[in-house]
Amino acid sequence: MRALIDTNVLVSYLLNPYDEGAVRTIIDAFLDGRFLLLVPQRLIDEFRTTIINKPRLAKRITLADLEDLAEILIEYGELIEEIREQIPQVARDPKDDYLLAYATVGGADYLVTGDKDLLVLNDQIQGLAILTPAQFAALLA
Repeated sequence: MRALIDTNVLVSYLLNPYDEGAVRTIIDAFLDGRFLLLVPQRLIDEFRTTIINKPRLAKRITLADLEDLAEILIEYGELIEEIREQIPQVARDPKDDYLLAYATVGGADYLVTGDKDLLVLNDQIQGLAILTPAQFAALLA
């Protein structure tokens, strides 16, 4: 099983790392090798800049925790080469299109996100299921 996890899910994990909910279940399953996480460098960059550039997140998430998780994702996930072609616009929010493109290029079975602009596309991207963290955690159970 191959999955790409959106930045918003990773941020949620760092905000509540001890919460026993769906996001924790997903990260634990990844660390246990129960699915292969696809890791585009662009996602890691977005993850870092999102936390560093948003004061409300930077106050709650230490740089050390951010970098520790980023390093784990890079070390244990499957890095996806940069897409150099123009990425087609599919999502309502063009900033989300890169996730769909990398999920497709990486052969993802699942894109896990809390982003409604992506969730409305479920069943519209051939071969890719777009799930909420709760849906993906239930699948892993």
